Amino acid sequence: MKKINQLGINTICTHVGELKDEQFKGAVSPLYMSSSYQFYDVDVKRYPRYFNTPNQEALCKKIAALEKTEEALIFGSGMAAISTTMLAFLQKGDHVVLQETLYGGTYNFVVEEFDKFGIEYSFTKSLAIDDFKSEIKVNTKVIFIETPSNPLLKLVDIKAVADLAKENNIITMIDNTFASPINQTPVDFGIDVMIHSATKYMGGHSDILAGAVATSEVHIKRIWNLAKNFGGSLSDFTVWMLERSLKTMNLRVKCQSENALKMAQYLEQNPKIAKVYYPGLTSHEDHELAKTQMKAFGGMMSFELIDEIDAIQFQRNLQLIKPSMSLAGVESTVLSPSQTSHALLSPEERESQGIKDGLIRFSVGIEETEDLIADIEQALAK
Repeated sequence: MKKINQLGINTICTHVGELKDEQFKGAVSPLYMSSSYQFYDVDVKRYPRYFNTPNQEALCKKIAALEKTEEALIFGSGMAAISTTMLAFLQKGDHVVLQETLYGGTYNFVVEEFDKFGIEYSFTKSLAIDDFKSEIKVNTKVIFIETPSNPLLKLVDIKAVADLAKENNIITMIDNTFASPINQTPVDFGIDVMIHSATKYMGGHSDILAGAVATSEVHIKRIWNLAKNFGGSLSDFTVWMLERSLKTMNLRVKCQSENALKMAQYLEQNPKIAKVYYPGLTSHEDHELAKTQMKAFGGMMSFELIDEIDAIQFQRNLQLIKPSMSLAGVESTVLSPSQTSHALLSPEERESQGIKDGLIRFSVGIEETEDLIADIEQALAK
């Protein structure tokens, strides 16, 4: 068989990291549900909290292959992955630079927890590379970015951040959830650590909760050393479900990205829509940057209705598109970030990030776009 880095993306999704059913020759990976394994006369002492059950290890190989890294780890949630990874590289007296617009859970974790650990932090005033540079201190150990950002789809110049960090001997981390490894592989631009809410595009069916980290063998050992103490491991049934889901990730994300571009173009010309945030639109301020670092523009966007239309009532009027808390499933969903993903932020903090109460985040699914358009039209008409 070809080396992993020579395989096509669908082949990686389908075959890398799969377990062989040696007993019954089944076509899919067998599921090992045991939480207790023999400790003597074995090569590996397996224990679920140590992230080394057969299904856990196999899934990590697939995720590492997708992100083009040496190794990966999976967690019980995206926030478990983010918090464990950050704290693995930060200690008392260290400093981290974070971009101005972040997922609300990440922002909340930093501002509520870091002071307890004596960890300093700074948020950039914009996403320009000079703002990252100006926030670096002698004790800066990590730069954390999220691109495209949640929920306004702002972009960061990944290569510029990676180059800046290397010049200053700083570890770089990226939340790559919105793009997924299908549309963006940050390691190609020099980023050290890739983090995902695997609940989203990796899971893709709105039925599991998981997180993932992909990076070098050296960095994974450091993250694992803390992760085994924090206990954020994933049940093997969920691991098996996630491995199943990853097999179709490229097919799903490709369709969602194509649909999202069509929907963004439709929304932009609709007179009842005040503004659309989608990097695939030529009107998006980061469109040219998106073309250099994304293979496609993803299935996520946000939009604002004109003032005369109530955002919540509009969502109540939808019949096909589901008002729902999460994103990236095969079904299209919408939500109000001010009441969900960014509800933990104060109104002033949301305003500083440009998140208005009328903003709607739109996760585009795999349905026919003409059906999605018809649903939006009838909801607006009401």
